[in-house]
Amino acid sequence: MKRILYIILIGLVFSLGSIFYANNLVSKTAKFKVYDKVDDIPEVKVGLLLGTSKYLSSGYENLYFKYRIQAATALYRSGKIKRIIVSGDNGSKEYDEASDMKYDLIANGIDSNHIYLDYAGFRTFDSMKRLKEIFGQKKAIIISQKFHNERAIYIGEKLDMEVYGFNANDVSQYYGLRTNLREYLARVKMLLDFVIGVEPRFLGEKVEIN
Repeated sequence: MKRILYIILIGLVFSLGSIFYANNLVSKTAKFKVYDKVDDIPEVKVGLLLGTSKYLSSGYENLYFKYRIQAATALYRSGKIKRIIVSGDNGSKEYDEASDMKYDLIANGIDSNHIYLDYAGFRTFDSMKRLKEIFGQKKAIIISQKFHNERAIYIGEKLDMEVYGFNANDVSQYYGLRTNLREYLARVKMLLDFVIGVEPRFLGEKVEIN
């Protein structure tokens, strides 16, 4: 019994240590590359809007979605970005993050010809890798909430890209509790993906951003 408890304790310490290390590394890497104000962020050609579902499983509006649309619209209207790539999960006919975001961006007055859809953004790593390899962009502004931007920036750094993060409004602690807890694990998994050499599920043909 003592041996089992010892093994469990070692596993727990290792797990907590991994979470702390991954979180600290990602946050430090992105510290001076995330922005809350439109006026402060550098001007680039392309913004990468990271996808999420428009509605929660309960049927209510997803505030993460709403705030990301607002952030992308603000950047575009200010001239900080000229084109928007929307990268999201389109794993089935009934679930299409990218198209939902596109429709809302158009409703906000953004020219549909300036919006490009990436239907294979199943993970943040896939979205960043495809931004470089498929859409040919080595410099971009990532648009999402701060915790998400930080991870995307770390991935971009590892892929030799120059990326910045524009922070969409965040949600309350209670609303985002599960998401924030998952983020700690996602950062650990991301580091493991780089160690193992995981590649995106799909790459495909290149897309030219006019």
